[in-house]
Amino acid sequence: MFCYNHTIVKRDLEEICNLPCLAELNNKSVLVTGANGMIATYVVYALMHMVDCQKLNIKIIALARNKDKAAELFGDFAGSPHFELLIQDVCDPIACNAPVDFIFHFAGNASPYYITHDPVGIMKSNLLGTLNVLEFAQKSNTRKVIFASTREVYGENKTEQSLSETSFGSIDCMDGRSCYPESKRAAETLCKSYYLQYGVNFNAVRIAHTYGPGMKLDNDGRVMADLLSCVIHNRNIILKSKGDALRAFCYITDTVRGLFQILLQGGDAEAYNLANETEEISIRDILISCASHW
Repeated sequence: MFCYNHTIVKRDLEEICNLPCLAELNNKSVLVTGANGMIATYVVYALMHMVDCQKLNIKIIALARNKDKAAELFGDFAGSPHFELLIQDVCDPIACNAPVDFIFHFAGNASPYYITHDPVGIMKSNLLGTLNVLEFAQKSNTRKVIFASTREVYGENKTEQSLSETSFGSIDCMDGRSCYPESKRAAETLCKSYYLQYGVNFNAVRIAHTYGPGMKLDNDGRVMADLLSCVIHNRNIILKSKGDALRAFCYITDTVRGLFQILLQGGDAEAYNLANETEEISIRDILISCASHW
């Protein structure tokens, strides 16, 4: 069962938490929204690992909607003075009375399944949710907000083989799945607007495909989740195209280490791509590689 004390998770946390810059989190408070999601859960776990193993004094507030899921993921922390569970929808004003130094804003679904089946929910979490986080950050004098964005904000770009922070292409706002990249684009602009008008510092982190323990496998729609789901359930893997599309995958430890480095060392109000750009692989080659190990 995926949990804080799982052997693989503990190994991952050791790797994440060997960054020298993490000492700056001592005597700080951190809010993590969307805490039940895979990456956000690992952020919470890493923070608690810093408390337990590195003896840092950190207050962690995990915001999540699903109380039962949160209890399953964070039950090991019940009673800890360093951990607080905040059950609410991020689309409502943040119900936290204590100021926080840093915010990891991860609330919002990135699954293609929900992009198709709940586009309004996708837009609400990315727009209303981000607005509520920024309002809270302004009132709380938060030092920095990390906004979990996506490389899909770049849209369709046919002229550049590799992306930079200025490689923006087009997005058809009437396309059915544009609820996700368009609301992420608008949320990044919200972050920049709060920085310019109110001085709320942030980094937008455009995260590539991340995989690892705690992934939701069923009804997700992303290639790694679908592939592993087929393996676990002993289903045939069906390739619905030539499989030429390229993906740059990150294991969870690389993603979370990158997030903490950006939090503590990133420039003010800047955007970052967080991806494994040196090992792009096609969908077809992923299947071939996996099949060779079965």
